[in-house]
Amino acid sequence: MKHVLLIEDDTALRENTAELLELSGYEVSTAPNGKIGIDLAKKMLPQVIVCDIMMPEVDGYGVLYALSSDAATQHIPFIFLSAKTEHKEIRKGMDMGADDYITKPFEEEELLSAIESRLAKAHLLAQMPSAEILEPEDAIRNLNELKNFFDDNGTLLEFSKGSTIYIEDHPSNQVFLILKGIVKTHKMEESGKELITALYKPDDFLGFTSFDENIPYQESATAVEAVELAAVSKHDLKEILGNNKNVTLELVNVLTENLSEIKDQLLQMAYSSVRRKTAQTILQFAKVLNKKADESIKISRYDLANVAGIATESLIRTLSGFKKEGLIDIEGRNIRIIDLEALQRVE
Repeated sequence: MKHVLLIEDDTALRENTAELLELSGYEVSTAPNGKIGIDLAKKMLPQVIVCDIMMPEVDGYGVLYALSSDAATQHIPFIFLSAKTEHKEIRKGMDMGADDYITKPFEEEELLSAIESRLAKAHLLAQMPSAEILEPEDAIRNLNELKNFFDDNGTLLEFSKGSTIYIEDHPSNQVFLILKGIVKTHKMEESGKELITALYKPDDFLGFTSFDENIPYQESATAVEAVELAAVSKHDLKEILGNNKNVTLELVNVLTENLSEIKDQLLQMAYSSVRRKTAQTILQFAKVLNKKADESIKISRYDLANVAGIATESLIRTLSGFKKEGLIDIEGRNIRIIDLEALQRVE
């Protein structure tokens, strides 16, 4: 049984997450602050560490620094769990040596997938002869270092709200990392109706089609709000991936997860009721925009309808119904979730 050390000062979150991990077959030890977490890590040598950032005694950065400086613990996979979502905060953790960064609130599958992935990688590295894992100092070793490469070496681009980032059928010579803002990708149906295919948030990759420069973009991309991107040419990215199979595998996993989410969205659009489509789309926007349940979502009815795959008029009527039922509140273009659990149960 794999041993996970969970370091989290929020009692309810710590207990709930520990229960989730135990039900998933892990042995779990917990610590309420960074100081105790460091002591437990050195004593127990767990297979993976999941750690909050904002904590009393010693914060998450201090925990990572202390364990990275100790030969006995420096190779233990380390996953940050935090409400800090700004790109600079994520990068700070990755530059210090963290293996992954999960933002609160998180889905159960997201945490379990991150743990399983890090354990699998650690196992594979342990099986390799030492000569095979020696890398040059400037080698890009994982997905987070690839994102740092985009940030350091990519062309920085800024787009105002509503601006087009790229257009369907145009040459796709660049791949982007979102540093700030939200981007929607969309296609135009034969009837002339726009269909939003996906939403992307900070720290997401954007613009993957094929590594053949001659393959055009398969959809268009537009800034939902002010956006900052780092762009890298496909040629440079191919060289990086050709030199590191670990980065390639991690990137493939990310793209596979994106495809799975898009598939779920298409199934919802095809078979769900208008009420469920509307409810799930509100929840999807809240997640992508990183809004808490009591915070307002400012998004156009047009975009909501296109993500849900329903007529704007039908969406407006459904929103009015939700407001009467006390599920949401509406003030102008702002939507605020009042009853999160009820909205999740809408059929």
